[in-house]
Parts: sequence; structure tokens; C-alpha cells
Amino acid sequence: MIEKPGDVLPLVDHLRSKKQEYFICMTLNGAGELIEQRIVTVGLLNHSPVHPREVFADAITDRAASVLFVHNHPSGSPEPSVQDVDITKRLYEAAEILGIWVLDHIITAKRGYVSFKERGLL
Repeated sequence: MIEKPGDVLPLVDHLRSKKQEYFICMTLNGAGELIEQRIVTVGLLNHSPVHPREVFADAITDRAASVLFVHNHPSGSPEPSVQDVDITKRLYEAAEILGIWVLDHIITAKRGYVSFKERGLL
């Protein structure tokens, strides 16, 4: 069961050393159990284009009750950029329309992680 960032971080630890940004969507069932973990996009050093259509296509197919987003920052700093905050807002709005709950958006990097939920950004 996934309830907090500590439950997710071991599943995505490999992203911390990547030299490109990876954006992952985890789909969960109604009991909070992981259905699937998928790479949605692979980007450049400091940018990974993300569109709600690609993010939620598999979540709909999985009949997910909730999703959790994770992406890495190859720079080493987990601090969210303005673009990170903006895309999270867009994804949250899309999820509301679809009736899918967004549990969190976690940025992982060599120097730690940031949880949007813990920061009050979600």
C-alpha cells in the first residue's frame, strides 16, 4: 500500500542517477495498492514534456482510483521549478474531471526529494 513518499522512494531510487528527466505515473487501485508504474516521458537534461492525455491514458485503462507522479531532476536539486508547479496544477485539474485522485507529485534527485503534498503545493 502506498500512503506516503517513503513508500514510493524505494520504487524510483534508480531515477536519482539518470542524466535525463523521467516522468513516471503510478496507478493505484481503491485500496492504495500499486497497479502499474510507467514511464510517461523521457526528456532532456532539465525538461520533460508532459501532457495530460499521455499521463492519464493508462490510468483510465487501469481503472485507477488514484495516481502518483514522480520525476527526477538530473541537476541534483529536488526543488520544483515554476514549470513543475504549473504542470502539476494542470494534471490535478485533469484528474478532477476524470474522477481520479492525485495522491502526490514527488521530485527525486541526488540531494533528496520534494513531495508536493508535504509542501502544500497539491
